[in-house]
Amino acid sequence: MNTNIIRTIAFILPGLLFYSCGKKTEETKAIRKDVTETVFASGILEADNTYDLTAQADGYLTEINFEEGDTVAPGKILAVVNNNEAIFNEQSAIDLYNIARSNTLSSAPTLQQAQKTITINKQKMELDLINLKRYQKLWENNSVAKMDVDNAELQYETSKSTYESSLDNYKELQQQANKQAISTQATKNINELITGKNKVSAVIAGKVLKKYKQPGDYIKRGESIALVGNIRNTYAKVNIDEGNIGKVRVGQEAFIQLNINKDKIYKGTVQEIYPSFDDGTQSFICKIAFADSLDFTIVNTQLQSNIVVATTKNALLIPRNYLDFGGYVQVKGQKEKVKVVTKFVSNEWVQVLSGIDDNTVLITDNIAANKVTTSEAGAQLQR
Repeated sequence: MNTNIIRTIAFILPGLLFYSCGKKTEETKAIRKDVTETVFASGILEADNTYDLTAQADGYLTEINFEEGDTVAPGKILAVVNNNEAIFNEQSAIDLYNIARSNTLSSAPTLQQAQKTITINKQKMELDLINLKRYQKLWENNSVAKMDVDNAELQYETSKSTYESSLDNYKELQQQANKQAISTQATKNINELITGKNKVSAVIAGKVLKKYKQPGDYIKRGESIALVGNIRNTYAKVNIDEGNIGKVRVGQEAFIQLNINKDKIYKGTVQEIYPSFDDGTQSFICKIAFADSLDFTIVNTQLQSNIVVATTKNALLIPRNYLDFGGYVQVKGQKEKVKVVTKFVSNEWVQVLSGIDDNTVLITDNIAANKVTTSEAGAQLQR
């Protein structure tokens, strides 16, 4: 099976007995071994903080300021998209804002006219007040009729009201001008932000791992221009099937083998189990950190790993061909087969929990299915 691999040490095999004396059956006894259960997982090398450098606007790429392998700093402009519509909109928004802002100044024509109206109305009100006081003194001297005083008072109240209205009108015009300035400033800022998206900058420091586009290419918003990552911190990103993910825990030891060099094994540790099922690979994803120094850091390099999920000391093992598919073994000297409880079953070996012991002699006629010699057994247990 390709998901559970039994690791043990080959030099403890002399206790295993196989008999073949020209009979149609073979017999053996179980052996005791320390075994390690692992979960197989394939995957790739991936750099930490890997992200796609993506376009935020549609247009032609007029500049690309990087090559594969370049180290980039946060905020560095790596590409420029030619989006004339955004540029025109930004300039229009700036012009409208400048006009609106000038309308908030006291020198603005509308406010100047309103201020003149205030001055005229104030002068009119002051003259009417003087006239009212004059009529009031004449009334005291019985020089004018009461109606003349009332008319003078009405004239003053009217001019006063007009003056106060002109003050309110000035404030209203000023508020409207300020609102317009705020509105156009917001539009200007939005258009500046949109135009700023024509410049594609590095988000996080890293190395350009892959370049997808060239100058002159037309690109749409959301399309990738390059892949950036931090190769100083490279890890194994592996896929684990549903049947084994329940055995995997953060902190478990792992052994990793890069496909480009299958003679070298790297040690690692399960660092993270991603919180969701990956629909694309139909598997769960784990992140394995390398404990050994990694001398090959090209991302997307394919790899295989074995995650150590359990270790059993002094486990009771029998060859796989002595167990039938119903979970029974044939004990020498007994007619009826014996049911055994197993923990794992691999292609060559079975760990037995109960049903037999170290002294039980087993027989089998399933010879052709798994013809194993003592010298071959060590190699099989190590795989």
